[in-house]
Amino acid sequence: MPRMQGVVSVGFESYATSVPRVLDACGAHKVLAEQQRVLIKPNLVNASPPPVTTPVECVEAVIDYVRAHSDAEIVVAEGCGDACRETPEIFAALGYVGMADRMGAVLLDLNTAPLVERQNPACELFPQMWLPAVAFTHFIISIPMLKAHSLAGMTGTIKNMMGFPPPEHYAGQHGSWKKASFHGRMQQSVRELASYILPDLTLMDASVGLSSFHLGGPTCDPPVGRLLAGGDAYALDREAAGLLGLDWECVGHLLPL
Repeated sequence: MPRMQGVVSVGFESYATSVPRVLDACGAHKVLAEQQRVLIKPNLVNASPPPVTTPVECVEAVIDYVRAHSDAEIVVAEGCGDACRETPEIFAALGYVGMADRMGAVLLDLNTAPLVERQNPACELFPQMWLPAVAFTHFIISIPMLKAHSLAGMTGTIKNMMGFPPPEHYAGQHGSWKKASFHGRMQQSVRELASYILPDLTLMDASVGLSSFHLGGPTCDPPVGRLLAGGDAYALDREAAGLLGLDWECVGHLLPL
């Protein structure tokens, strides 16, 4: 299989222009040509508008790119963490339902998708984990936003995988939100999740950036104005940490398990 670049970065002009430019630069077109099933994972933690959540226009540009290079089935999937709202409501509030109808894409709620069990004895907190079966049958394209995070230091493509664990097994232990089991020891929890699932390809939207808090607060000033892409999730998040002025070695979940 062709290999992709670890990380490439381009200046942001528009999603229609910059998404294909950065994906071409990392070699995504060669890898996508060999895929049969693609899962696009935005960051839709709640119903807040971008840059808290992934703009629907960005996802639409990625769908266009996949279709230009592959006949793969495309699923847009998320499992929101909101304590009060369900993923279909988030899809509707952020324009994803209309986009899916227009683009002929399938929307999938990861919070209610069929599950499989995986085990990793090296994990302290989660030696057993339940995850949606599609995590292991589809080529995963992660589309996170560049954001600082109050508990994790930053949230990028590795932490974007927190949309996969189901509330049935991971809600309520350290808060009222749907993935609260991961919030007691956040850095260790995300590191262990990464031992089970990582994206195959990431396109990070760093066109703006949130400088201090993942659910709001000040945006980066000036805006970062970049899109990042690549096949190495750790390398991409480590470079993204630098865009927020962070030393990635001080972000616990960016260290290997």
